[in-house]
Amino acid sequence: MRSVSVKYKIFMKKGLFLAVFFVLAAVLTVLPLGKNFAAAQNYGALNPAAFIESLKTELSLLKMLLTNMNAKNAINSPAYIAVDLETGKTRLSKNPEQARPAASITKMMTAAIARENIDENKKITLTDSMLAPAGNSSVLYAGREIDIKTLLKAALIQSSNDAAEALAQAAGKENFLALMNQKAAELGMENTVFFDPCGLNPKNKSTPADLAKLVAYVHKNHPEILAIGKSNDFWLEDKSGVWMKFQNVNNFYPLAAFVGGKTGYLPEAKQTIAGVFNVNGKPTAIVVLYSANRQADIFRILEKLQSQGGL
Repeated sequence: MRSVSVKYKIFMKKGLFLAVFFVLAAVLTVLPLGKNFAAAQNYGALNPAAFIESLKTELSLLKMLLTNMNAKNAINSPAYIAVDLETGKTRLSKNPEQARPAASITKMMTAAIARENIDENKKITLTDSMLAPAGNSSVLYAGREIDIKTLLKAALIQSSNDAAEALAQAAGKENFLALMNQKAAELGMENTVFFDPCGLNPKNKSTPADLAKLVAYVHKNHPEILAIGKSNDFWLEDKSGVWMKFQNVNNFYPLAAFVGGKTGYLPEAKQTIAGVFNVNGKPTAIVVLYSANRQADIFRILEKLQSQGGL
């Protein structure tokens, strides 16, 4: 019965049933009721196909979450940690000092450095070199003028590599990378190194213990970064005036227990996540590296934490 209790507390906290949340969120996205529809009416045209794809994605995420919630497998990750952010106490860990590729968790550090060194209202013009990771798209394209705040959202919500690269180049890429590694050293992240701002380079490595320090820093000093990572309400107008949705690729975002964070994936890194979850009303940093199924691992970790004191 304990695991059932955990699941209901994770998914139904504050009286919200996850399935209802997903369906309502998806419907509100499609129907002309939200601020984005109003914005689209004012500034451009809607893209019906994009709305339908958004709905399909929302429902797919729901199915995946429910499947992993009910999984009975043990924690798959060989390296993880859970730290109480109020006390600094490690509540659960396995190989917390084992260095692995961080993948797009890197963007959490990128966001912190950008927030501290670049005016969020500053506008820059995107260039081909900024768009090198993914290339020009209908939304992020060479010649587009865009502000830092918008790039932060693109990097944290849809994990846009181009947006992360643009943030770094906005401050001078070499200088930006130096600031990333300098901040890691300041935070005592002794086994962490960054070679790029987006996480595509598998040489970007860190440990669960180090990344928990980064999560703690962001939680204390930049809660807005976590808030962005929990959002799924971000749209940009493309070249033709059509509003396109940037889907949140972190499918923990609808969970009441999830405060915010960043996921990642590379073949060399497998699935990763670093974020904050409310455990028994307390903010807890949870980092999972090299996982074959981070969703199932997170649910198993939450269950173990619950057995120590409850959600």
